[in-house]
Amino acid sequence: MYLSKEYKADIFAEFAGSATNTGSTEGQVALFTKRIAHLTGHLKNNRKDFATQRSLQKLVGKRRSLLAYLYKKDIERYRAIIKGLGLRDIIK
Repeated sequence: MYLSKEYKADIFAEFAGSATNTGSTEGQVALFTKRIAHLTGHLKNNRKDFATQRSLQKLVGKRRSLLAYLYKKDIERYRAIIKGLGLRDIIK
């Protein structure tokens, strides 16, 4: 895969607080965001790659549901991850 173990550990250390805390909501959202950015770049060059397009849509849905969960549980953590990743506020 294009994300090495060290790169993933850095992502989790930055957003989840610990490199081994891979189950945290913030860490998962950050990892999904990096994967979404990678797949978006791939689709700009390969417009007809419909399998990747479907994978991208599924990832966006997963990230959205995790963000909705975080919004319901702890709005301050939600706002922090949105600001840290530079995402738009999707919960209305």
